[in-house]
Amino acid sequence: MKNIIEINGLNKSFGEIKAVSDLSFCVKEGELFAFLGENGAGKSTTINIICGSLKKDGGTVTIDGLNLDTSLEEIKGKLGIVFQGSVLDKSLTVYDNLESRAALYGICGAEFKNLLAELSELLEFSDLLKRTVGKLSGGQRRRIDIARALLNNPKILILDEPTTGLDPQTRRLLWSVVDKLRREKNMTVFLTTHYMEEAAEADYVVILDGGKISAKGSPLELKNTYSGDFITIYNTDEKAVKSLSENYERVHDGFRIAVADTAEATSLICKNPELFLDYEITKGKMDDVFLAVTGKKIGGDDK
Repeated sequence: MKNIIEINGLNKSFGEIKAVSDLSFCVKEGELFAFLGENGAGKSTTINIICGSLKKDGGTVTIDGLNLDTSLEEIKGKLGIVFQGSVLDKSLTVYDNLESRAALYGICGAEFKNLLAELSELLEFSDLLKRTVGKLSGGQRRRIDIARALLNNPKILILDEPTTGLDPQTRRLLWSVVDKLRREKNMTVFLTTHYMEEAAEADYVVILDGGKISAKGSPLELKNTYSGDFITIYNTDEKAVKSLSENYERVHDGFRIAVADTAEATSLICKNPELFLDYEITKGKMDDVFLAVTGKKIGGDDK
């Protein structure tokens, strides 16, 4: 797969504060790319530079082979953006919001109506078209935000905290739509999220800390590097677990033992088969990776 986003030596400061410092990474076409970081790590600063709404201090940004410095308008036509906060006009209806946005791309008349029918079916908002945005729930409004971002059939969909505060049903719908678009249109998705279970589904992850990259790789690579495995034993007593001389903790219905990797887990089980009659082995989670890399728990909004 080719690189559809290439960032090299990106720098941006606000006074004495370095928001991003010598940032370099690539995003491959068609992949789900997760960009993680705590408050003020530089995620939104980087996104705003990619979108052309913020000037960089140095470095190069290339989008689908185009240089940001010389081809900004053409690049904008390739992007669909769902911001953390909704940018819809609350006083207008859903229909009017989408119609006025589509007109900026030269989409009108029958072409717009056909596109609207497709998007409203995909995102399940046909019954909301005549309602003013201000009267929608958070989940309903988010569906319209995503429809707005898809009007120009973008090659890259940027999702900046897209599911924060949404109910599980709406989150499932949004991710099913994203998966469908990636599968059918090879759309690249650039995601920032505070939900580590969403990041765990990404093809590639970059973790920022203080405007610099602290770790990068696939979720499996990051888990193997920064988090061990766990064996959870069920239907046994604590005395038997303690006899293993391993660090463990009591969890609901069992005991969880931390091990370095799957090989160590296998060795421990083979040496004590009488104890491991009901158990499971699990990898560490992306939360464990993030905490190990940054020493912080993720949460809140980013600058």
